[in-house]
Amino acid sequence: MSEPAAIDADVLCAAYLADVTGLMQSILVDERDSLDRAASRVADQVAADRLVYVYGPGGHSNLAAQEIFFRAGGLMHVSAILDEGTLLSNGALRSMAIERTPGYGKVVIDDQRLGAGDLLILTNAYGINAALIDAAMTARQRGAFLIGFNSHQHASHSAPTHPARHPTKQNLHDIVDIAIDTKVPIGDALVGIEGVSERIAAVSTFANAFALNCLVIRTVAKLAERGIEPPIWRSGNAPGGDEANGRFLERFRDRVRWL
Repeated sequence: MSEPAAIDADVLCAAYLADVTGLMQSILVDERDSLDRAASRVADQVAADRLVYVYGPGGHSNLAAQEIFFRAGGLMHVSAILDEGTLLSNGALRSMAIERTPGYGKVVIDDQRLGAGDLLILTNAYGINAALIDAAMTARQRGAFLIGFNSHQHASHSAPTHPARHPTKQNLHDIVDIAIDTKVPIGDALVGIEGVSERIAAVSTFANAFALNCLVIRTVAKLAERGIEPPIWRSGNAPGGDEANGRFLERFRDRVRWL
């Protein structure tokens, strides 16, 4: 029996880097107008001293909500909805079961009491799960403005019978007011290795983080054009970080639920 062929992991990592950067480049170009429109709405909220809510129901999609919340370089007006139900820290299989449970997202949004004048960013790698769709439908019914981040290809090519789907079979990008396509390919993982049946190295966390930070960049740029300097988090580990953040804490402590 012959020895397995040598595999050059450096080449595979370089290909992964190229694929990740290529995907982010496509977001930068293709989603420019959608991100710009979304940034205008977020800037309006910040200028009016209103919170910007972000919710990422579903396993690793929670990371997207956390990416722009209480984060160095992030807007202090961002209030992440860190509901315990779908967090992986409470059990990965439990998280998946809850994100597939119809009605759960409605409970979360009702509990936040979102309504007219509020803005909710919904982030999800694939854009189909029941908790996500219920959150979107409930927030819309309550009068909130919705911005969605998900892969349109992944959502559109997921079968209507997929067990994660909401009973209405809707996709996030068909419900929200402004949809940003994160371009995540079907299956998420990008790298194939000969002799290994499954692909490895997912891209959705990169895609979500890049798209959301582009939204923040565009928002702050628009505010600066209006002569508004918004409060922005500085890393607490950077020189003067605690002092810089402390100037604004009382302004947000009782407003941002998970602060």
